Amino acid sequence: MNPVVSKRWLLARLYEPDLVIADCRFDLANPLAGRQAYAASRIPGARYFDLEADLSAPVEQHGGRHPLPSPEALIATFSQAGISTDTRVVAYDDQGGAMATRLWWLLHYMGHDRVYVLDGGLAGWKQEGFPIEEGNPAVVIPARFEGNPQPEWLASMPEVQAAAAQALAGEQTETVLLDSREHKRFLGEEEPIDPVAGHIPGALHYFWKDNLNERGQWRSVQELEDRFHALPKDREIIVYCGSGVTACPNVLALKQAGFERVRLYAGSWSDWISCPGNPIATGEE
Repeated sequence: MNPVVSKRWLLARLYEPDLVIADCRFDLANPLAGRQAYAASRIPGARYFDLEADLSAPVEQHGGRHPLPSPEALIATFSQAGISTDTRVVAYDDQGGAMATRLWWLLHYMGHDRVYVLDGGLAGWKQEGFPIEEGNPAVVIPARFEGNPQPEWLASMPEVQAAAAQALAGEQTETVLLDSREHKRFLGEEEPIDPVAGHIPGALHYFWKDNLNERGQWRSVQELEDRFHALPKDREIIVYCGSGVTACPNVLALKQAGFERVRLYAGSWSDWISCPGNPIATGEE
């Protein structure tokens, strides 16, 4: 099944008992804004997932700005949210799917593939005039989530270092590195968040928002195949961004386009620059 579901698909299943709707709204500039917006109104029955409190581990010296939670922490989070082995999850946000796909990726990483992203997010839902819930959200009944981490969804720093070293040596790389950030950040011309600008040597640039059309909806499978046509399907692709969040839309889009060997460098650029010995590239290579 397509990992991106339509608003009408969700509307038709809104009150089915095996469905959990996940509100993933979050504003990096105002970390409380998403939770406050959820408290005010939401898609009926939605549970809130905070990017930093629920979908990230505490920040340390390494691991990036949104470190990958431990499997034990994710099991606890998903269990408390009422997600079990048989639960279908539909995630939404109001940032083009960036935060929703973080949850999508985390559930896949933990072995749960019955998870989808709502096309158009909350804005599209409201534009259709579909129901909105206000006031206090319903009490959530916990479930038993049995996680089974899938290592093929995750890439480590040593693996990224090996790919960067091959690129610097001018060798044919066994792995393709894909940078999901805005082009100016990739080039090193500006860096509004992290202390060092640039990109990982050898990386290709594919801005994550280009997976969406002018209406903020996900592009069709054919359009995504066209977007990534220059990438080799017989080689592994490691995707990164600033902190492992906006890389997730590219992971989803690549999967839709038929790429099977796709992994996320969860710490991403903010983890890469935490090690002073890691090389940094700027400009177009």
